[in-house]
Amino acid sequence: MQEWSYHVTDQWDEERWNAAELIYEEAFPLDGKKTRTIVKGMFAKRMCQLHTLEQDGKMVGMAISGVDASASALILDYLAVRANDRGTGIGRLLLDRIKEWAREQQGCRGLIVEVAEATADNEQRIRFWQSNGFELTDYVHHYIWVPEPYRAMAFSYDSSDKLPDDGKQLFKSITRFHEKAYRGMKE
Repeated sequence: MQEWSYHVTDQWDEERWNAAELIYEEAFPLDGKKTRTIVKGMFAKRMCQLHTLEQDGKMVGMAISGVDASASALILDYLAVRANDRGTGIGRLLLDRIKEWAREQQGCRGLIVEVAEATADNEQRIRFWQSNGFELTDYVHHYIWVPEPYRAMAFSYDSSDKLPDDGKQLFKSITRFHEKAYRGMKE
């Protein structure tokens, strides 16, 4: 029988990050992720959390998130599963744990994620989020520092208290998160 262990921390943990970073590096290309320095700075600013999922003592999934209190939403910055474990339900299990934590521990109304468009990998990611209750918005956001366009996706716990379905509005939360992450950072 497999034993699952979910852990979340809002403090830098070198050993835990070293294990999570292997999954992070494998899942996101060089220009598609924040550097270790930026991530470490995010913890120093107390603006993020590291979520990890272990199976039988070995890390199989990780995520970086941040709470946008003004929107009562959890911003999922990154979520990744070890390459050889993708498609096995581990991503869904990790996301379910994060959803539970965001609602019960942070009082969030829902979760927000941004997805890049235009590639087969990204279409697969969009299908993953949709299969987990996220709704894709129509608004296309263009960053000045990355070439590909992005769209926001939102998951709400309660249909009577939904997060906005306006992608432009959701990107206000996403942009606040990114601006805070990069503010004052030098590589």
